[in-house]
Amino acid sequence: MARAEWRGRLAEDRVAARTVAVVNALHVDGAGPAEVAALLLEYGEQPPVRLTEADVAALRGAAEEVRGVLVAPDPEAAVARLNALLARCGGPLRLTSHAGTAPWHPHIDSGDDAPWDEWFRAASAVALLAVVWGRQGPPGAVCAARGCARVLIPYGAGPPRRYCSRRCATRERVAAHRARTAGDVSPSA
Repeated sequence: MARAEWRGRLAEDRVAARTVAVVNALHVDGAGPAEVAALLLEYGEQPPVRLTEADVAALRGAAEEVRGVLVAPDPEAAVARLNALLARCGGPLRLTSHAGTAPWHPHIDSGDDAPWDEWFRAASAVALLAVVWGRQGPPGAVCAARGCARVLIPYGAGPPRRYCSRRCATRERVAAHRARTAGDVSPSA
């Protein structure tokens, strides 16, 4: 893989990871402005990131739309939801480097000063488009751990991921082990 192509792949993966993190923060964790701002900074947004309660409410709506793409049961449903999301984006496809402060990357929002929800919807749509295109399958999944509603991008090096975190995977392995060994325990004489 050429160096430029590899850098682009890393950027797409990072945006997809940010998408999942923001969706989970807003859908599962009920994050507020400070938590969402910290998350955006962690994933490379340039400071300052100032969010209001209204911004977070609008972001929550956009995150629910994006989550619909991530939890789609098959490629056709994912593409239908992704196409609907792309149709809601506020502008034509364009490349930007944010006045030289970032690498060149695609945007389909109305400009570098687009509202947060519009920006998130558009950036997420482009990232998930790349995942569907590259993998020819749904871009996401819901964590396989009982009671966990977090989403994840199951693709990467190795077999597809089933759990959103090591914590969920460990909890499921421990529960399965306990279930298997519960029938093997005999009372002491």
